[in-house]
Amino acid sequence: MEKSEVLAQIRAVGVVPVLRLASAHDVQAMAQALHSGQIDAIEVPLDVPDAVDVISNLVQLFDEKVLVGAGTVLDVESASTVIAAGASFVTSPCFDLEVVKYCNATDLAVFSGALTATEIAAAWKAGADMVKVFPCSALGGPSYVRTIKAALPQIDLFPSGGVTLQNAAAFIEAGACVVGVGSDLVDLASLREGRGDRIAERARLFIELVRDARGDAPTPPPTAVSPR
Repeated sequence: MEKSEVLAQIRAVGVVPVLRLASAHDVQAMAQALHSGQIDAIEVPLDVPDAVDVISNLVQLFDEKVLVGAGTVLDVESASTVIAAGASFVTSPCFDLEVVKYCNATDLAVFSGALTATEIAAAWKAGADMVKVFPCSALGGPSYVRTIKAALPQIDLFPSGGVTLQNAAAFIEAGACVVGVGSDLVDLASLREGRGDRIAERARLFIELVRDARGDAPTPPPTAVSPR
């Protein structure tokens, strides 16, 4: 998939769950539950056990129906490895100029981490496709996004850290392009109870909140992917 298509799909869904789970099995099961709830972009952090193999397996399983990104990409070597595994995008909790330059050179979507206005502007000027504001909750959450957007309206912000069902719409209304969501959506307890339907329903609620905050019309749900 072309980079422009990747960015369009991520912007359209508006919610990127972070699957920081303890096993490959949990990550795959969670990804399938989220896809059932209309989530078609997920992030697998590199601190997940066997993360590169997990990314590669998910890419094959979903065959572009779900974009699989790599998170916590801190250096060019890691970026190269996840690109080879088929990742559609990379994210990081901090700004690394060389990672951004490498991803731009290979035409891979990159969402560089930053927090302060100076860091956010630097990441954007370096070529980050969006700036992942992390940990956004530490500086006020939606109110911080609103403040940054007032000063830097041209920058696409991707807040992560502290995003919940209760405040997701507020982040979008404040000017966020996309939100990254952790444990409030990636519910391990429900997964262990065999309640993938509960996770899927919560995913749909997140999607609806984002669409309502944007004023978007609803779209039909995608066809779920069955395991091979």
